[in-house]
Amino acid sequence: MHSARPKYKLVIFDSDGTLADTLPWLAKAFNQIATQHGIPAISEADHARLRNLSARHLLQHLKIPLWRIPALVAGTRKLMAEHIDKFSLFDGIAESLRALHAGGVILGVVSSNSRENVRHILGPENATLIHHYACGASMFGKPAKLRTVLKASRIPAREAIYIGDEIRDAEAARKARMAFGAVGWGHHSLEILREQDAEEYFAEPREIGRKLNLERRN
Repeated sequence: MHSARPKYKLVIFDSDGTLADTLPWLAKAFNQIATQHGIPAISEADHARLRNLSARHLLQHLKIPLWRIPALVAGTRKLMAEHIDKFSLFDGIAESLRALHAGGVILGVVSSNSRENVRHILGPENATLIHHYACGASMFGKPAKLRTVLKASRIPAREAIYIGDEIRDAEAARKARMAFGAVGWGHHSLEILREQDAEEYFAEPREIGRKLNLERRN
């Protein structure tokens, strides 16, 4: 006799570049905020060339000191809030969220963006499917946010997965001792994320619900 149950009890998502199609806007917003802080803008050609650098290597290349990051991130969040109606979820994300929720999976979001921005982009119906929000993470503060969600959910790290689009998302999952799921539509390519030895790979958003919702076991 076979029974079906979710592959992971807890699925945590990054927001920008994973749930939400915000990266093209964020690239332009970075230049606007950066110039206000005396940091050179990044051209489209440079952006394409630098895209697959890790966050640490990108900061080194652009010669941006860590002490400047909080102001840059805060400025970007504020600017996004002013243009929040421009953003939407990737096609198929809502479908996967509903499938996971219906399958009994606990859902969470860990993001550098603000909770208000994340919930607005999700929309009222999808936002209610998320059990745990841990937003406003610093650039390298996601491991602590992941641990906060693990503690609040009372689900062991071995039964949880963090789904994201960046190398730093993979690093955060590893530090929190949980699985990592790499998406192929965000900041870093699947080819680059494969080097992070992710447990799961998703070529398009609907695959999340299909792959993670039900796993047949004895």
